[in-house]
Amino acid sequence: MDYLFIIYGLPIIALIITLIAQGFVSSSYSKYSKVKNERGITGREAARYLLDKHGLSDINVVETNGYLTDHYDPRSKVIRLSRSVYNDTSIAAVSVACHECGHAIQDKEGYTFLKIRSALVPIVNFSSYAGYFAILFGCLFGALDLIWLGILAEVVMLFFQVITLPVETNASKRALKELDYAHFLNSNELKHGKTMLTAAALTYVASIATTIIQILRLILMFGRNND
Repeated sequence: MDYLFIIYGLPIIALIITLIAQGFVSSSYSKYSKVKNERGITGREAARYLLDKHGLSDINVVETNGYLTDHYDPRSKVIRLSRSVYNDTSIAAVSVACHECGHAIQDKEGYTFLKIRSALVPIVNFSSYAGYFAILFGCLFGALDLIWLGILAEVVMLFFQVITLPVETNASKRALKELDYAHFLNSNELKHGKTMLTAAALTYVASIATTIIQILRLILMFGRNND
C-alpha cells in the first residue's frame, strides 16, 4: 500500500466517515426537534413515567447543559437530559429521553453488554491517554515497542466501541417499544423517532470504522518501519 496513502489517505477517510455520521445525526435531531408530538409530552415527563412504570422511582431525571449531552449515569443512578430534551415536547426530545430510560432498564435487568461496558470504562479512560503518549514517544524516539503498546491501547478502545454498539441499539429498541406502548407518539411520529434513533446508532458504527482504520494505519506504518 502506498506510504502517502497510509499517512494521509486513511485519516482523511476516517474523518469523512465521522463527519457524515455526525452530520446525519445532527440533521435528524435538528429536524425532529422542531416537530412537536401530538400529546405534548416533554422529555422529562416521558422519562419519569417510564422509570416509575419499571419500578425505577429511585432514579432522578435532571436537566444538564450542552447539546446532545443526554446520558444515563449508572453510578449515580441519574438520567441527565439536555435542556432542549428536558423541557421540550418534540418527537426528538421524547425519543431521546426514552432511549436514556432504556439504559436505566438495562441496568436494572443486568444487561450483559452494559455490565461489560461499565467495567471497561476506567480501563478505557486510562488506555486512551496511555496509548496516545505511547505512540507519540514511540515515534519521537524510534521505540517500536511503545508503538505496539499504543496499538494495543487502540485495540482496547475498539473493543469498548464494539461492546457499546449493542448497548446503544438495544436501548433504542427498548425506547421504540415504550414509545409505542405508552402511546407517547402516534404511528407516524414513531417512524420519525425510529429514523432519529437509527441515525444516532450510526455514529457508533462510524466510531468503530474510524478506529479500525486508525489501527490499520498504525500497523502498516509500523510494519514498514520494521522491515
